[in-house]
Amino acid sequence: MNARTDWIPPLSASLLLATVALAPMHAQTSPRDSSSGSASAAAQRADESDILEQPRFEVVGERDRLPVIGGSADTFGAIALEQSRVVTVNEALRRVPGVVVRDEEGFGLRPNIGLRGLNPTRTTKLTLLEDAIPLAYAPYGDNASYYHPPVDRYVGIEVLKGAHSLLFGPQTIGGVINYLTPDAPRSPSGFVQASIGNRSFLNAHLRVGGRGALLDYTRKQGDGARENLEHEIDDLNLKYTFRFADRHTLTLRANYYTEDSQVTYSGLTLAEYQNLGARYNPFENDGFDITRTGISATHRVEFSESADLTTNLYHSEFDRDWWRQSSNSQDGQHGAGAVVWVIDGVSATFLQHRLAGRRVDPSTQFASAQGRLRAYDTTGIESRYSLRTSAGEFQTGLKLHREEQNRRQINGNAPTARTGTLAEDNFRKTDAWSVFAAHRFELGSFALTPIARYEAMDFDRLNRLTGVAGTASVDRFLPGLGATWRASDTTTLFAGIHRGFAPPRVEDLIGGAGTVTDVDAEKSLNSEIGVRADLMEGVSIQAALFRQDFDNLIAVGSIAGGGTPLSQGEAVFEGAELGVYGRFSGGFRTRLAYTNVFTARQASPFVNVASKIAIPGSVAGNRQPYAPRHTLTAAIGYTLARVDAELEAQYIGEHFTDFANTVAASADGQRGVIEAATVWNATVNFRATDTLTLFATGKNLADKTYITDRTRGIVVGMPRLVQFGARFTF
Repeated sequence: MNARTDWIPPLSASLLLATVALAPMHAQTSPRDSSSGSASAAAQRADESDILEQPRFEVVGERDRLPVIGGSADTFGAIALEQSRVVTVNEALRRVPGVVVRDEEGFGLRPNIGLRGLNPTRTTKLTLLEDAIPLAYAPYGDNASYYHPPVDRYVGIEVLKGAHSLLFGPQTIGGVINYLTPDAPRSPSGFVQASIGNRSFLNAHLRVGGRGALLDYTRKQGDGARENLEHEIDDLNLKYTFRFADRHTLTLRANYYTEDSQVTYSGLTLAEYQNLGARYNPFENDGFDITRTGISATHRVEFSESADLTTNLYHSEFDRDWWRQSSNSQDGQHGAGAVVWVIDGVSATFLQHRLAGRRVDPSTQFASAQGRLRAYDTTGIESRYSLRTSAGEFQTGLKLHREEQNRRQINGNAPTARTGTLAEDNFRKTDAWSVFAAHRFELGSFALTPIARYEAMDFDRLNRLTGVAGTASVDRFLPGLGATWRASDTTTLFAGIHRGFAPPRVEDLIGGAGTVTDVDAEKSLNSEIGVRADLMEGVSIQAALFRQDFDNLIAVGSIAGGGTPLSQGEAVFEGAELGVYGRFSGGFRTRLAYTNVFTARQASPFVNVASKIAIPGSVAGNRQPYAPRHTLTAAIGYTLARVDAELEAQYIGEHFTDFANTVAASADGQRGVIEAATVWNATVNFRATDTLTLFATGKNLADKTYITDRTRGIVVGMPRLVQFGARFTF
């Protein structure tokens, strides 16, 4: 079936008119389910507090919704983030079972997030949302994360896996991560916070609001994990929420983000790592600049206490200029691999010197720079209707979405060049629409939730240099079923099964010559079974067994310049995850997040999409790369009077980095086992007065040097970071 978008407007109008017309009729005969987390209940809670709760789609929601979610669900809020004084979103997400996060530059600005064994490279295997609005700049046509807001912006994080992830999309193979921004206060209030530390670290944060308005600003800067990695970001968010006409609530948002970083793309060769140290980085001329502007509006109308319609309208513009001299540890950009230089009395090419571990100077020995210039415009509208009855809850929704990509490559002939010869000029467009319907049927202590989702998209690509264009269409019907059983007031068993889906990138589906590549969308059958329980007062657990069986899993070439070809194949992931959370008398608390991916098997050799030849070393039975078997985050905290302290350990197990499961490190650093590593963090908070809190935190206290990535050469984690700060509330 081919996707068709020319009839989207009539379909959209029909669905919205139907839901508006039917909602009051159903509501008249349907009593309100007070446990469903309705919009009316939310508004009532807001009326009773000093916070004006903004309308938004519910991804996980309040704790009392967990018993009706037929799948794994985790959520934590502002208190947890403040107690740990998290510096990056990577650090925050590691407290969730099933999540693997790989550090890149040390600030979490380009997170690599994977769920349940899936490759975390560029966070391509899951859906990222902010207040349930798409956060990725091209979730359909290029779902890669080269941008991420600072974790300071958020007051909560939700992670949803399993069948209920079909309520969102388009990536439904891994799960959904939803970041929550703060609601606006009714009365004037806010805080100012600042911290400083080693590695030139500075973090300033202002949040102030009142009368339904909110301003949130973060300035963060410092040195990254290696030499010549300097970062400066500014993040400004504005929000206004108000109620009108009794049953209507509207939130308007605007955000502006800039990043000015000195970031290289190349990792280290093995000899550079051994001879010159883990922090070595010679590419001081590289630069990375981002500007992102976003606006959105969320409207909720409450037809009754049991029926409501929520609509998101969103638009974002993302511009990225990345000028770099090398894209990986084997890059011979602009013929630099053939030029001979004398270093330490040895005549060799630039690359040969790197492979030998000699200190190079790209300012004189590498007379070129390459600009990868990207601009994305994303626009969409999504409406969701919810009706709660005595028998359960019905939900349906429709999303219309458009993405436009402008991608250029400019080759400069000087180390610091920022202009030159145009080598690539591509325009790519994606028009997509999706619809879903779900109904939770409550049968005493049992609940069944069948879910159906349909995704359809049209892709276009135009090579402006040659005038060649190509088009392609993809669509998919995705069924799922979630189930829960309230075994007791404190224990819920859950299970689910669903079809997973992720669309291919436009550039992978349509070649530069306009031809359609024989690459399929990612397809999987995902299932899980688990339990949520309160074991005793203050102690809760969530445990699950999962299986993800892929008919087709896409492995995108992660080395810029085509060093690793696009490949696809069959794969199976199986594992167990456990989360434990406890608060005890006497001020002690503890938490644990453990994942064991005991199966991450290549079920067939992965095949180069273009040549149809198996990737060297890829055989059925080998383990998938970047899929550690064991990951663990554990912490213990203690509160006494005005002092709160926490000690945390974050462990990631040994894992392979290529399909061949190569153990020994290669000379270019791009292959070889990544050894297990444990990082220790500690935080102390002191509430000096009711309005002033002082804090100190240490990340990677032991200053452990450890490898995090080999996709472009050896990349290492952040060294010890110690900070001191204060927060003043008003």
